[in-house]
Amino acid sequence: MTDVCLIGSSDVVLRYELLSRETSREALSTYDLWEPYENAIALRTVSLGAAVSLLNDLDWYIVRFVDEVLVREPSVDDEEWLSRGLATQVRNDAVAPTDTDQFCKLYGLLEPEDGPPKPVEPLFAQRVDGELPTYDLRPEVEETMVVRVSEEEFAG
Repeated sequence: MTDVCLIGSSDVVLRYELLSRETSREALSTYDLWEPYENAIALRTVSLGAAVSLLNDLDWYIVRFVDEVLVREPSVDDEEWLSRGLATQVRNDAVAPTDTDQFCKLYGLLEPEDGPPKPVEPLFAQRVDGELPTYDLRPEVEETMVVRVSEEEFAG
């Protein structure tokens, strides 16, 4: 099973924007939605191909309302997310799953009093000897979220 997570732009309420529009509501209607991060919607698909296909179907809404698109594929890693671009490359066999861990974006996770954590200020980093550097952009951050990105996304 492959997880998809859409993190909304700061100026919108993502759940409202996606579920108030007929096309996106219908596309999401067969999935159980949850909120792993503040202003985010996550769901589980049957495969990486199904995840990429759903994201393509939702592209009009993603462009307008979403800051970050994440995909978690267990055949790649159980805990780290992939960017949409990297997930598409893996699905298209342009990048092997074993070659996805070099370039990353680390998000600090702020833990609010109530509700899900809020991802803040990404730090682009490369693994050195299999290790990522410590997230140091905000001292109050105790946890991080790792998003693997393509070399193009890292350089861009």
